[in-house]
Amino acid sequence: MNTLELQKMANEIRKGIVTAVYHAKSGHPGGSLSAADIYTYLFFEEMNIDPQYPKKEDRDRFVLSKGHTAPGYYSTLAHRGFFAVEDLKTLRKVGSHLQGHPCMQHTAGVDMSSGSLGQGISAAVGMAISAKIYNKDYRVYTLLGDGEIQEGQVWEAAMLAGHRKLDNLVVIVDNNGLQIDGKIDDVNSPYPIDEKFKAFHFHVININGHNFDEIAKAFEEAKQTKGKPTAIIAKTVKGKGVSFMENQASWHGAAPNEEQYNIAMEDLEKVGAALCQK
Repeated sequence: MNTLELQKMANEIRKGIVTAVYHAKSGHPGGSLSAADIYTYLFFEEMNIDPQYPKKEDRDRFVLSKGHTAPGYYSTLAHRGFFAVEDLKTLRKVGSHLQGHPCMQHTAGVDMSSGSLGQGISAAVGMAISAKIYNKDYRVYTLLGDGEIQEGQVWEAAMLAGHRKLDNLVVIVDNNGLQIDGKIDDVNSPYPIDEKFKAFHFHVININGHNFDEIAKAFEEAKQTKGKPTAIIAKTVKGKGVSFMENQASWHGAAPNEEQYNIAMEDLEKVGAALCQK
């Protein structure tokens, strides 16, 4: 996909996020929307995956450490062909395979059940170590929230990743600056995020998480980095693409009503129309 095609797909994924959370009447749109461009690049460009064979042995692995942003993950998987886009309307409903947090037993394309903040990166580190032990060439990617990295387990995992020189591991931090209680630097500042990962022997790359050229360059740089895991610190906008959700902590975990849903979809339709003019 070229940059324009990626932008269009990210916009469709954002529509899926808003639709899923609206129909569920609950969920986490803010951090799903901020990470949509990262999700898009990972699943449509970066990762070695096949929707027809979601458990193929040599596939790259992805762990959504900030598991509450499952609507973004599910929308991406659906648009990538792992299951029907229409299934997004069943989010969080009884009997649906799309529950509030990712579940590897029930959802095609999910490599690790997650949701308890801080734990996903540990699973990703374990997968990367396994690949090294068994001489497998798959790569492991994990997406963390910037509020999530206030958890101590994140840094225990980072310490081990650096110690084991896991150059097959890429940690992405969705740095949208907000968490459920407000600004991350007011609640419990994790800054400077980049210097912390450097201290744990990571190769660190800072990017604009909505710029596909920067995203592509960062992942290519990660592949070229040997002897160290990579941390990509992606500066993003919480609620990206929806006018009234952008940079609002209140949309961390709230669902739009019908009027808000219509406004949100109109916002995203305008983005799509503008992209079609390019």
